[in-house]
Amino acid sequence: MTSATSPTNPPPLDAPPLLSVITPTYNEAGNILVLLENLERALAEVTYEIIVVDDDSPDGTWQLAEDHAAAHPLVRVLRRFHDKGLSPAVLAGMELAEGRTLAVIDADGQHDESILAAMARRVDSGEADVCVGSRNSDGGSYGDWSRGRRLVSWVATLIARLFLRVPLTDPMSGYFVISREAFEDAAPDVNPQGFKILLEFLGRRPELSVAEMGYTFRSRTAGETKLNSSVIRSYLLAVFDLRFGHMVKPQLLLYTLVGLAGVGVNFGAIVVGEAVGLGSITTGSEAIDPLAIPVVVGLLAQLVMTFTANNWFTFWENRYQGSRLLVGFGLFAVISAYGLMIQFAVAKWFDTLNLGGGLLSEGVAAALHQLIAILVAFQASYFLNVNLTWRRRERDEALRAVG
Repeated sequence: MTSATSPTNPPPLDAPPLLSVITPTYNEAGNILVLLENLERALAEVTYEIIVVDDDSPDGTWQLAEDHAAAHPLVRVLRRFHDKGLSPAVLAGMELAEGRTLAVIDADGQHDESILAAMARRVDSGEADVCVGSRNSDGGSYGDWSRGRRLVSWVATLIARLFLRVPLTDPMSGYFVISREAFEDAAPDVNPQGFKILLEFLGRRPELSVAEMGYTFRSRTAGETKLNSSVIRSYLLAVFDLRFGHMVKPQLLLYTLVGLAGVGVNFGAIVVGEAVGLGSITTGSEAIDPLAIPVVVGLLAQLVMTFTANNWFTFWENRYQGSRLLVGFGLFAVISAYGLMIQFAVAKWFDTLNLGGGLLSEGVAAALHQLIAILVAFQASYFLNVNLTWRRRERDEALRAVG
């Protein structure tokens, strides 16, 4: 079990309740009491327990929940000090739960508690292994979400359907009920660091039957929304881990996507440069003269774009900020130049060996040499960027130790 204080108030029940509601919290002092009161009203006609799992919130969310639990025996509080995070908190709460069905609901008040009892009944009756609160199914709505956030949700749904084939209209939902049997079967294989615990269950056990109930997503009344580029990145990593994790690192897939996007930026910049009539320059080197300016612009655009995307997306945890951006960009540029040299050298070596020359035409053989060279250079640059450019924490700690 996660290291934590002992949960308060074990439920005085003679039989397992229909529903155990797990709500993970961090800095939700402005919302937690409202949520608990709303849950108690919404679940008045069913047997239930509520487990608040708090990651030692600096704003004292856990204290407010414990004070409430002192007068409400169906509420328990688990205050955790280690292994913090949303998914570990949910799993810790589920391990403590006594209910025949287990629900997960956010503490920020954006999920509609009024449908929770009906969701639990559908699972308990055997209609489905999992019932998901959906903003996209019949009766569902995103409320006052902006078009940008709706677009992000639509793309997330498309990605989940393409890569995981999960039968969901709202895979980003954090609001669901799962049967105890389904939880206990899937739990040993679930990644406790997975970004979306619902995707973990469905991705690890695609045979689970799923039902959905629509609800209107509400706006926060306190606190700040957590949707940002880090959340989008974490979602993609979770999907890639579920789909390809046993074959290739999800981070490498993100790095590859950024690299492919960079090629597109390079090509687009060249097209624009040629369209506006950028000419060429003379460098004095017979090997590259005349040097087309659009090519230079394209390479620079690709370099800036790929560094920025990798810094704020692929390697979010170790990203450079402020004045250190120049340091990171310098390292990235040097490694990129090194990668080009590797590509040139490998292609030249294969040309010298005449690899495939006896079986392939000259043009096909040259293309094959370039493809292999690109793959070798790509892998080398990825290795160097992981271990040099974006390994700042380990490197800085080592430098401080030496100093």
